[in-house]
Amino acid sequence: MCPVCQEKFTGIRYNYQNLREILMDKKLAKLGDAYVNFVYSLALTEIYGEPIGARVNSDVLAKALKKAQLRKFLPVRVDRHSQGDAAEALIVYAWLQGAISLQETVKLITAHMGNHVEAFTLLLEEITRRVRE
Repeated sequence: MCPVCQEKFTGIRYNYQNLREILMDKKLAKLGDAYVNFVYSLALTEIYGEPIGARVNSDVLAKALKKAQLRKFLPVRVDRHSQGDAAEALIVYAWLQGAISLQETVKLITAHMGNHVEAFTLLLEEITRRVRE
């Protein structure tokens, strides 16, 4: 667990045996959808200095998942939307586990906002490294 992150969220049972199970969890992906859009909106708010609500396109997340070399953990016939869901599941899982904080996530996205795919690729790579520790 990241020493500066919040403690592990205990409201969810964590019965995942491997990364693939996390990526394929549709319920986790639903929560991840809200969380990813929230942190993305916070990053935009930070940049523009005013409240902004926005959604991250599934294509951006699917491309980031592939660049982060996580696509190989999903079944062959998975569409881009499901790949985006997988990225969202992993991102929220990492936050729930205390592997990365909300603030770190927003900071990383903000620092690379010029290239959304790159921002989420770097986030997924960092999360994967921490979750595997």
